[in-house]
Amino acid sequence: MDGYMISEELHLHHAEHTHDEEGNKMFGFVVFLLSESVIFLSFFAGYIVYKLTTPNWLPSGVDGLEVVAPAVNTVVLVASSFVIYLAERALQNHNLWRYRLFLLVTMAMGTYFLIGQAIEWRGLEFGFTSGAFGGMFYLLTGFHGLHVFTGILLQLIILVRSFIPGNFESGHFGVNATSLFWHFVDVIWIVLFVLLYIWQ
Repeated sequence: MDGYMISEELHLHHAEHTHDEEGNKMFGFVVFLLSESVIFLSFFAGYIVYKLTTPNWLPSGVDGLEVVAPAVNTVVLVASSFVIYLAERALQNHNLWRYRLFLLVTMAMGTYFLIGQAIEWRGLEFGFTSGAFGGMFYLLTGFHGLHVFTGILLQLIILVRSFIPGNFESGHFGVNATSLFWHFVDVIWIVLFVLLYIWQ
């Protein structure tokens, strides 16, 4: 009986230690996202200031940006936040195959967004050096696109790791952090879409 009690105490101690460790890791990751937010906010502020103070804001011969295709890309990217949430829920319910399926769908939606952005870039009539607007447009969309690509890579990593036996015994930090990063990327894009495409 004493041995059983000791074993239970050790198990509870290990569970509490694991929970504390995951909490510390998540706190550090949130701090990282906050630092990323500061970078994006500085870019947003710079864009607003330039737009309000620069004469001939748009490059010569450009009347504005096409909105329909970017709007479709926006819907796909924002919807992918819901899909990765479903992946998290599936994992919590110990349904690995459902988790992997939703993760694959999220990756496909993120890839669709990047391809749509690349197509848009190829069809634009201005470049990075086309005045303040050109520089800011490519800087903002390119930096965000880099984050989308990073999010897809993170999803690929946690997908591969899901095939390792016992991978989730120590918790779901990697999955939760990746999902949080993806939500962050989506929120940033909503702000960018408003600034770049709605406020023309």
